[in-house]
Amino acid sequence: MTSEATCIVSRHGHLRTSGNKIVDKDGRPFVLRGMSLFWSQWMPQFYSARTVKWLRDDWKCNAVRAALAVNKGGYKQYPEAEWQKIITVIEAAKAEDIYVVVDWHAHEMEPEGAIAFFERLSKTYGELPNLIYEIWNEPYPCYNWALHIKPYHTEIIRVIRANARRSLIIVGTPSFSQRPDIAATDPLSFDNIAYAIHFYAASHRGDRRDLCLAAQAHVPILASEYGTCESNGDGVFDPLETGQWWRLLKQHDIGHFNWSIADKIETAAALMQGASPDGNWALSNLTDSGKLVRNYLRSQSIGLANP
Repeated sequence: MTSEATCIVSRHGHLRTSGNKIVDKDGRPFVLRGMSLFWSQWMPQFYSARTVKWLRDDWKCNAVRAALAVNKGGYKQYPEAEWQKIITVIEAAKAEDIYVVVDWHAHEMEPEGAIAFFERLSKTYGELPNLIYEIWNEPYPCYNWALHIKPYHTEIIRVIRANARRSLIIVGTPSFSQRPDIAATDPLSFDNIAYAIHFYAASHRGDRRDLCLAAQAHVPILASEYGTCESNGDGVFDPLETGQWWRLLKQHDIGHFNWSIADKIETAAALMQGASPDGNWALSNLTDSGKLVRNYLRSQSIGLANP
């Protein structure tokens, strides 16, 4: 059971877009703050109700992101096994009264598989207020916004909208979702659409923040994936540049999901090897990145109306 202080979705309801912001049912800006799970086929142990509960209770996440792996032993090869992982996380988010982003975690354009998946998901859950649809994680740079990405999004959004007319949908943007400014000049003609920006603080600095602000001047932006390190998920740990990004995101009410809840040996992983899938992590179970992000998330929940 959740306490009144942590009843996030019950209090804020369906999220939507208004102008260039994501807002709650009362029209107030709402900042999604949470953690992304790792590729579902490689870290299945953290696709658990107890992990979600710990992220809400201890890390003060108001949302989690489930990264449905599409290729490399993911949904295309084992659709039912991967589907069940996503259902587990959605049901856990419902139980904990927080939001959940279901992310079609692919770089390639996979319209047939995406149509089948999102049709099933939207028929199963419809306009569940907890559920946010992210329909293409990171398009490869070879895909052009006008020629490939926008038509793909249009097709998938129509499938979702047949069953979930009001739900918030996140769309990937060119070049690994690092160029929302391109999409913002030619936006989709649907309501309740947010445009993704992905950044890794040690690689993407002031020039990428400028692109983020250029896009956010016109459309709602969500940092649906970010890391405290280099763009390969490893290398330099950069808390100073991460802090610069956090300041920008906070100033402009832009939500953010850190990559990732994983115990892989890499800088972006929040957990040390062998961390329990049940949560209850001591500080000794957290990496430098995990400690930094947990501290930030907890600090942002203090005294706020939308923890």
